[in-house]
Amino acid sequence: MLRQISIRNFVIVDQIDLDVLPGFTVLTGETGAGKSMMIDALTLVLGERGDANLIRLGCDRAEISADFDISRLAPLVQWLNDNDLQGEPDSCLLRRIIESNGRSRNYINGHAVTLQQMRMAGEYLIAIHSQHAHQQLLQKDAQRELLDAFAGCGELAKAVESAYQHWKNCQQLRINMEERAAELLDKRDQLESQLTELSALNFSLTEWQQLQTDHSRLSHLAALMETAEMAINALSDCESPVLGQLNAVVTQLQNMQEYDQQLQPIADLLESGHIQVRESLYELKHYRQNLELDPQALQQIEQRMSAIYAAARKFRVNPEQLPVLMESLSQQLEALSADVDIDRLQAHETAAWSAYRQHASELTAIRQQAGEALSRQVTGMMQTLAMEGGQFSVALIALEQGNADGLEHIEFQVAAHQGLPLRPLAKVASGGELSRISLAIQVVTSKIGVVPTLVFDEVDVGIGGKVAEIVGQLLKKLGQERQVLCITHLPQVAAAGDQQWQVVKTAGSGEGTPVVSQISILDPQQRVEEIARMLGGAHITETTRRHAAEMLQSGAKRS
Repeated sequence: MLRQISIRNFVIVDQIDLDVLPGFTVLTGETGAGKSMMIDALTLVLGERGDANLIRLGCDRAEISADFDISRLAPLVQWLNDNDLQGEPDSCLLRRIIESNGRSRNYINGHAVTLQQMRMAGEYLIAIHSQHAHQQLLQKDAQRELLDAFAGCGELAKAVESAYQHWKNCQQLRINMEERAAELLDKRDQLESQLTELSALNFSLTEWQQLQTDHSRLSHLAALMETAEMAINALSDCESPVLGQLNAVVTQLQNMQEYDQQLQPIADLLESGHIQVRESLYELKHYRQNLELDPQALQQIEQRMSAIYAAARKFRVNPEQLPVLMESLSQQLEALSADVDIDRLQAHETAAWSAYRQHASELTAIRQQAGEALSRQVTGMMQTLAMEGGQFSVALIALEQGNADGLEHIEFQVAAHQGLPLRPLAKVASGGELSRISLAIQVVTSKIGVVPTLVFDEVDVGIGGKVAEIVGQLLKKLGQERQVLCITHLPQVAAAGDQQWQVVKTAGSGEGTPVVSQISILDPQQRVEEIARMLGGAHITETTRRHAAEMLQSGAKRS
């Protein structure tokens, strides 16, 4: 429940602090005084967008705050806890600041939040019924949404929409694949041919490295043989072979050791070298023996390498990349084979359609039950609003094929008077009748909600007299269950209020000083004067005052 609202530098408001009581509160004032300003302020603090134009002339920012009692709103308390937005126990403080640069700062219990978070919190706190709601009732989407809200099946409606979209996506994918089937099959044949060719090549990186090594050796065989011969000759076969010279040096050093032992380590090193040179000579001779000119082997290697190079050029890759290419082609073929599986796609489409029909059928059943209840309650309310014998009906008109909204479209039908057939609301009701039907629907639907505060913004437009008095009593009765705020221009409705606020617009004291709008809480005598003004206009007589007092007394007795 709303406990307090504070407004600073908002439009034509300088400063307003109001304590809000339970029950039915009416807000009255001259046309243009700024009654709707209260609604605008509430919508802003509930997360609606605003700009710098809302700031009072000459000020650098506007500020609105609203304090709510949430002791009976366990879902909101849980939401605040889940989002780390706790405040004082049983309290929720919303605060909105709009800067002159158009930016805004938003707070819940002192914590900075986004507009989306403010809107989410606001959905638990206040429901605003606009004076233009009767125009919205003429729209099919609005009628469906209202019925779903009354039925409490909003989440199921979203599930139906999601299931329908999923089915449409599956259907479109299947259609696309059918249209592309020939193209995809050609692509698959191409991939299979390429894979067959690469598989037949039987290529591996290990083989490629060995081929390169063998080709290098065989293509330079003559030079290798010449080098081996030269080395063998230098080591052992020439007139002064290295091995013979090294042996002579070692022998001489060993003979000289008896004269100087310092030569021993040198002689040992040379002896070791002599041994290694002998072993190298052995390996060279062995290497030379195995070197044989084999033109056929070289030809075979060159043919194999030529085939590999040809494949690499064909697929525009380096030979080393052929294995990676083969793996990629294999993956593409696997994926393509799955995509071309029309039967699988058809099965998915059928399953998606079945899921949609199941959700939609559940939604239809709930809508039918809720539609009957809404029809019955609104029809009953019409009897009290000077539409005796009238009837309201929620029609569920089946569709040949369902859509995202379900298996039917919703149509509000009405017979304004007894004996008239039911026809679509947009084609039957006059302006006044439409206002009364809209009010009846709003009162009925507001009863089933859990939002503790209801705001009615001049929903009594187009009615008067006895009907206006009934409307006032309806709102007063609703105020016994919920906190109700109503902006009204009808004295009959105002007189039914448990408390009354008056909006007054005053001009500034100096030249160029902007006008200021103020809201005051009226005492009993002030209420008499205000109701008298609403009854008699500019010239208030004692008779008018007595009439106003009688209306207030009558309203109080019916509470």
